[in-house]
Amino acid sequence: MATESRNNLILGEDKFRYFCFEFLKHSQAIGDGWQWRNLQGGEEGYLSKTCYQTRVNESHHGNKHEKEEEKSPTIILEDSHEEDNCVAPQGTLQSEVIHYEYHVLYSISFQAPVLYFRASFLDGTPLTLDAIWDRVHDSYKPRLLHGPWETITQQEHPILGQPFFVLHPCRTNEFMSSIQGSTDREGNYITSWLSTVGPVVGLSLPLSYGKTV
Repeated sequence: MATESRNNLILGEDKFRYFCFEFLKHSQAIGDGWQWRNLQGGEEGYLSKTCYQTRVNESHHGNKHEKEEEKSPTIILEDSHEEDNCVAPQGTLQSEVIHYEYHVLYSISFQAPVLYFRASFLDGTPLTLDAIWDRVHDSYKPRLLHGPWETITQQEHPILGQPFFVLHPCRTNEFMSSIQGSTDREGNYITSWLSTVGPVVGLSLPLSYGKTV
C-alpha cells in the first residue's frame, strides 16, 4: 500500500501535459501570458512566460525602514502590450526593471516539473547567480538552503542549450505529497506546485488559479 501511494504521487509525462493544458485554459481566460511551446517534430513541449519586475535600487535609500520595504515581493507586470510602457514607479528617483523568462519543463529523471528561468536588465545584461540570490526574499532563503528545494543553480537548458537558472527538483515529489496528496485528486498539480515554488524567484499566480479545478 505504501509503495502504491508513493507511485500515485509521481507525476507522469502524460499527466504533466494534461495539467499544463488545463493550466493554460485559465491563463488564456485571464490573459496571464503563459504559452505552450512544442518541440519541433514531436508532442513534447514546455510552458513559457515572460514578464517584468521593478524594484527600487537599494543604493538610493538610507534608512532601515525603506530597505525593509525594498525587500518585499516585487510586482510582476505581464508580458503584453504594456511592456513598452514599463517605467519606474512614481515617487522614486531610481528603480531597476528586470526582464524574466520562466519555463516549466518535465524532468524524466525526477518524474516531476522543473522551473527554469533567466533574467536580464533592459540593456540585455544577464543577472548573475549572486544577483538572483540577492533578489530572493529573506523569508525564502532558509527554505532554499535547508528545505525542499535545496538551492538555486545555473545549468544548461535541456532543450535550448542555453544557460538558465533552475530550482533543483530532487525533492519535488516529497513536498508535493504533503500539498496535494495525489495527482489523481481534484485540483491542478501544476497550479499547486507553481504557486509553491514560483514566489521564491518572483513568480506569483493570481488567486483565481486557486479557484479552478
